[in-house]
Amino acid sequence: MRVFVAGATGVIGRPLISALVAAGHDVIGMTSSARGLKTLEEYGAEGVVANALEGQAVTSAMQRLLPEVVIEELTSLPKHYTHEEMRAAADRDHKLRLEGGHNVQNAAKAAGARRYLVQSTGFFYAPGLGLATETDPLALSASPAVSANVQTYLETEQRVLNAPDLEGVALRYGFFYGPGTWFTAGGEVANQVQERKYPIAGSGQGVWSWAHVEDAAAATVASLKCAPGIYNIVDDNPSQLSVWLPAFAAAVGAPEPPCISEEEARQIAGPDSVYYATQLRGASNAKAKRELGFAPRRLEWLAR
Repeated sequence: MRVFVAGATGVIGRPLISALVAAGHDVIGMTSSARGLKTLEEYGAEGVVANALEGQAVTSAMQRLLPEVVIEELTSLPKHYTHEEMRAAADRDHKLRLEGGHNVQNAAKAAGARRYLVQSTGFFYAPGLGLATETDPLALSASPAVSANVQTYLETEQRVLNAPDLEGVALRYGFFYGPGTWFTAGGEVANQVQERKYPIAGSGQGVWSWAHVEDAAAATVASLKCAPGIYNIVDDNPSQLSVWLPAFAAAVGAPEPPCISEEEARQIAGPDSVYYATQLRGASNAKAKRELGFAPRRLEWLAR
């Protein structure tokens, strides 16, 4: 199958390219730099340099390459996982996902692609009992940045799932962990935990859903042939912040994380940090396991 990946050298893009090539697909990755092009060649994929925000460039590339399937993995997140850098990157990230994604999808349709996959969120479900399924609402009424992110994800999903003449699939990934992510030994969060700068706020009862990047890539490859719709790509055992963070600290050889009140967290990092710590709702992966054969590994620092 001829597959075009936009955002091919990002955190999920690299393992996805590798998994697609290993599965025998004819893979084209879109990147915005010559350095990214070299990376794609090293992974055994064809590369094309184009900026997703430049619609004509994307359309020209797509019409030349004529993929059957297009996978949209566009993000513009900062290197450092700090509240300041995340806030600074927010507008740029939303613009890329909305405008850039719109350009990629239009190009896909013009080039005759039949299927379109897009990255979405499996960790911003609205509060409720138990693990959320794909039919449960996302958290539009959450803290400011979470609400803005949810709005972007919903607009993206609606664009893809409601598109005529395209088989639309929205993959609601959990928080990525593993090689190249913030959540791995030597990664950004591990460094913050080492310095005791990543505390447990309030009760720490917010439930986090995770996805190892290689498991997420495998599920994405499986989604090339599934029924159109929404799939939660998350681990089997979503865990509370108060559970996973101390275990993560122990796994990376860091001291026990400090505990602070919700008000302290709000003053230090704003209301979104409190939402992450106390309000996140875990998601169910039953549909992905049933229909994609999804088999995620156990969160590695809880498996010890």
